[in-house]
Amino acid sequence: MLSRHFLRAKALQTLYAGITSKASDISDIQKLFDYNVSRLNDLGVIQLSSLTQLAFTAERINETAMQKFMPSQNEANPSQRFPLNDFITRLDHSFDFKQQCNRLHIDWSDHFDTFRKILNTLKQTKPYIEYTEAESVTFEEDKAISLLAFKCLMNDDTLRELIFDRDLIWEDDFDQIAQYNYMMLKELTDETLNEATPCPLVYNDHNPKDTLDYNFARQLAVDTFTHIDDNEPLIRKHLQNWDLERIALMDIILINMAVTEFTSCPSIPERVTVDEYIELSKEFSTEKSKLFINGILDKILIELRVAGRIEKNSRGLYDPEIDGDVPPEE
Repeated sequence: MLSRHFLRAKALQTLYAGITSKASDISDIQKLFDYNVSRLNDLGVIQLSSLTQLAFTAERINETAMQKFMPSQNEANPSQRFPLNDFITRLDHSFDFKQQCNRLHIDWSDHFDTFRKILNTLKQTKPYIEYTEAESVTFEEDKAISLLAFKCLMNDDTLRELIFDRDLIWEDDFDQIAQYNYMMLKELTDETLNEATPCPLVYNDHNPKDTLDYNFARQLAVDTFTHIDDNEPLIRKHLQNWDLERIALMDIILINMAVTEFTSCPSIPERVTVDEYIELSKEFSTEKSKLFINGILDKILIELRVAGRIEKNSRGLYDPEIDGDVPPEE
């Protein structure tokens, strides 16, 4: 499920952490990368658990209202539609999802006020009002309001901070993982969501494509780390009016990763590699980094071509401006 661009970012973060902490060998980089990606699944499970907690909060609010000494008519007969939402109930009853929540020791019990505030925001939306006032609802309508509820949760600053308190590295990944979770929830159907449904995971090692992309990024981190000293003369050669020691470490890592892709990934077109690392520089480095990295990579690419160090297969030679929208199969 994770895109290669996102996994490249994980490789970049792994290398930065490994170099600044003076990692001693390849196994340190491998373990660090594995940990960084596994924590993404943990973040995904915690995000999903907030949805089931929101329904539980609605149930608690209803119970409290009905137990008042002199409840109003609305308090005495509150809508049970969201607390009993079929989509959320089935997710909550998934055996695998429960196991994942237990493994992470997820406990929202001290944050009732946060979820009540989010619930109040949801209740003010037109779709929620129509949902609770309808005579009956289908599974798809339960799912639609659940997706809206999930958006409200993920956009709440207080909830985000509570999650970041568990792990600061999640701040950079939160929105991307929320988007993946939303897409996975959207794909669940009346037929596929039940107690035996596997917990939606942003990285699933039983999915061949996930495994292929994961191994690509993991090896990219390892190969870059292995050859970073070997690449230094090549990079220094093209640093006009710049000392290597004055360049941001993040930029040096980005350039090294690009060199690794140029020389070790025959199925990835050169222009794709350049564009990827320019985009990563925008996300993780300084404002001027994109121009600097683009210029350096163009020069390095020419030298690598002349030296015969770049070999691309048919897919790697693909140029969308010339060959159309669909790249050839490997």
